[in-house]
Amino acid sequence: MTNRILLVEDDQNFGDVLRSYLEMHEYNVTLATDGEAGYVAYKNGEFDLCIFDVMMPKKDGFTLAKEIREEDKEVPIIFLTAKTLKEDVLQGFKIGADDYIAKPFNSEELLYRVQAILKRSQTKPDPKDDIKEFVLGQYNFNYPLRQLSFNGEDPDKLSPKEAHLLRLFCIYKNDVLQRSEALTKIWGEDNYFTARSMDVFVTKLRKYLKKDENLEIVNIHGNGFRLIDKSDLAQDK
Repeated sequence: MTNRILLVEDDQNFGDVLRSYLEMHEYNVTLATDGEAGYVAYKNGEFDLCIFDVMMPKKDGFTLAKEIREEDKEVPIIFLTAKTLKEDVLQGFKIGADDYIAKPFNSEELLYRVQAILKRSQTKPDPKDDIKEFVLGQYNFNYPLRQLSFNGEDPDKLSPKEAHLLRLFCIYKNDVLQRSEALTKIWGEDNYFTARSMDVFVTKLRKYLKKDENLEIVNIHGNGFRLIDKSDLAQDK
């Protein structure tokens, strides 16, 4: 099955070249040249991956991604941009980007990143993995359904990456979760951009777990993170 990509790039010539390159590698690419046209194309089609330039007329890439994330939390999004300040990169990942590629870039690098993201997004859960639910302090976490409930209240629905990361934290509860392991398992690679993305998701999980004062996710400098359940540690004493 041919993967469908929505490419939104305001430079028509660059967009045409990029579309031709991706089509040469057997992707079905829809090109739009501004954010508003990109949103219309998204509404009228079904896509396996979105690639958005950030600085565009009528509607910028960040705004377009926010609107799409309100409707679809799972479709992968890659940002292409000359804006490489830390604040811009973090904003992209907070919106829900899966990758952030700085211009100018090598087209082969983009291809490999597209392949890696599509492979991760389309990989089915391992049927041998029989750990379905976790009790975490006063929370119950159903991993397959991505539901996190506090004391029987209506559950929060987690995104796929949030659920995957929380599952790793549950498995390593009170022990150190190596940053490199989490990045490799969830993002497929360990680099500056994926590490910043992971930091954003850790912050989100902290907010989800704040109702239980016995739960805390702490940074282990130069190593990773540790999900501490103080009630468990007290029982072990």
